[in-house]
Amino acid sequence: MIFVRDKGRMCNNILQYGHLYAWGREHGRSTMSMRFAYKYRWFRICHTRYHSFPFYVLAKYAAKWHLLPVADFGLDAPAPDYGEQEQRLLTHRHIVAEGWYARWYDLFLKYKQEIISLFAFAPAVRQAPDRLLASLFPPSTIASPSTPLPAGLLCSGGAAVPQRPLLLGLHIRRGDYRRWHGGRYFYTDEQYIAVVRRYLIGILEQLGQLGQLGHLEQLETLETLYPICLLVCGNDPDLDEGAFRRALPGITVMFPKGNPAEDLYLLSRCDRLIGAPSTFTLVASMYRDVPLYWIEDPDKAPTDADFGHFDQLFRQIK
Repeated sequence: MIFVRDKGRMCNNILQYGHLYAWGREHGRSTMSMRFAYKYRWFRICHTRYHSFPFYVLAKYAAKWHLLPVADFGLDAPAPDYGEQEQRLLTHRHIVAEGWYARWYDLFLKYKQEIISLFAFAPAVRQAPDRLLASLFPPSTIASPSTPLPAGLLCSGGAAVPQRPLLLGLHIRRGDYRRWHGGRYFYTDEQYIAVVRRYLIGILEQLGQLGQLGHLEQLETLETLYPICLLVCGNDPDLDEGAFRRALPGITVMFPKGNPAEDLYLLSRCDRLIGAPSTFTLVASMYRDVPLYWIEDPDKAPTDADFGHFDQLFRQIK
């Protein structure tokens, strides 16, 4: 048994466990997530064998008392003896594995659907977001968690009209981002709003509707030309909701205010995702391969070509 241990946040834990789960599957080894044995009890994995508090305590103290060996792949940088750490996994029947840099990208993709299944959302998590989506659109037009994105939602060079409103998810990350990387990705409300506005104006340009009107008046035309719903999720209780609505006329702006799992599930149901670089939006995109735009430059006007996909973006996480 490989006992997977980490101290990061929820989506860091999902990705780290996914890598070690995939390694275990490839080598015929069972794995158990110590984190999801007692915390973040919102996923199917939390109710599978070994994922219980007693097993968490057993592994924790067995490692503390040196009854279990530990393979450490590095927290802030890859372990210098990475190969030796992997050899420890191969050598020991029971072992604790830890470290953010435990990564096997190709194996993760090989077992990606199994990982997604393990982190399927519990019914209680889906209830409130599903009610919100049902209040916005007819149920028949809302994709299920496993269905591919509908084709032609965003036109690229044409004036196709979508069959239903576009669900655009915006994740606002504050909190620890004030200090992380020196605050590089700590954006203001105004910066997030500006990125969304530029993207929406780009949609109008694709539709051939940019004219002599000011941008606010142009955005108001989206209500009839290209219905869009913006779902704003995040960890800042002081978000200026009025500023978003005033700056984005012509679209529906919603602030679901769910718990982390509800926000993650809701974002996974969107058609496009925008946010500061983080594992939260990355994991949200994983479920249905939702196109994701990470805001590296808050002054840039993003287009469809700037959106990436999980299978490439997860290799860029530091």
